[in-house]
Formats: sequence, C-alpha cells, structure tokens
Amino acid sequence: MGKGRLEAFSDGVMAIIITIMVLEVKTPEGGTLQALRPLIPTLLAYLLSFIYVGIYWNNHHHLLQACKRISGSVLWANLHLLFWLSLLPFATRWMDDYYLLPLPTAAYGGVLLAAAIAYAFLQQRIVAAEGRESTLREVLGRDWKGKLSPLLYLTGIGVSFVQVHVAQAIYVGVALMWLIPDRRIERGLAVDPPAP
Repeated sequence: MGKGRLEAFSDGVMAIIITIMVLEVKTPEGGTLQALRPLIPTLLAYLLSFIYVGIYWNNHHHLLQACKRISGSVLWANLHLLFWLSLLPFATRWMDDYYLLPLPTAAYGGVLLAAAIAYAFLQQRIVAAEGRESTLREVLGRDWKGKLSPLLYLTGIGVSFVQVHVAQAIYVGVALMWLIPDRRIERGLAVDPPAP
C-alpha cells in the first residue's frame, strides 16, 4: 500500500474526531454573553482537545512525509494510534461534564498517554520498516518532547486524584510544549528528500 491511502484515511478519521467533538458543544440557553458563561468549561475542553488533534495531525503528516515504506505493522500501528485518538471526544465530554471530579480528568490523561505511546510505537514501526538507512532513525533519536510527554501525562493522571485543576494544567502545558514546531523531520528531509 502506498502512504497516500494511509494519509488520506488518517486525515479522514481525524476530521471525524474533530466533527464529533464540535457536535458535542451545545448552543447557549439564550442570546446574551451571560448565557455563554456555563459553556466556558465546554469550550475550553473542546479547545484543548482540538489542539491535541491538530498536533497529532501535524506531526503525523510530517512523519509520513519522511516515510518511504509502509508495512503491515505500520498499518496496524497507525490504526492503534487512531483508536486512542477516536476516544478523545468521549474523554473530552466526560471531563467537561465532570471537570471537578478526579476520575474523568484522569481518564482524559489516560487517553492522552495511550495516544502518545501509540504514536511512539508508530514511529518505531516506520523506522523498522525502512531499515537501518532510515532518515527517521537519525532524526527521531533526540526526541525529548516525545520522552517527556508520557511522564507528564502520568504525573497529571496521579495529580488528578489530589488536585484536578493542576492535572488539567499539566495537560495544557504538554499541548503548549508541542505547539512549538519541531523542525527535526523537516531538517532531515532537507538533507535526504523522500522518493516521489
């Protein structure tokens, strides 16, 4: 299979995830700014999850741009990532509905943690499919954000049972950390452009 089908399928799934999340945002009970106040937690939860999906979409795009070969294990690893991302609307809604309770916040962190692990596994499967000469192998070796993120998610999950808002702030912090563009793959592609 060419990587074009994998990219198109993944893009479609991520678009559906965003669509499901936005459909969960209800309109206010009135036409005033005051009527928006009860929706602030919902809008913030949606914004955070939208940013996370955007981060995954962007990084997934760069990862596949650098990819030269798709194997069966890459396909399954990609589906594994999409599975965890597809749970984000559920976790977002639960955390939104009960944003003061620890379990929904911990579950949201659990979905983020599982997606981060699945993304790292996808990277590993792509590198394995491409062999020792893989451009990605060199580029991904210094992935401090990829190594730090799961630790922060685990911290957030644990902290959610002590102080929910601190855990939520940790999840926001990880998202902000990933908003700073990671140019490693772009630099690697400039040295060794992918085959058309």
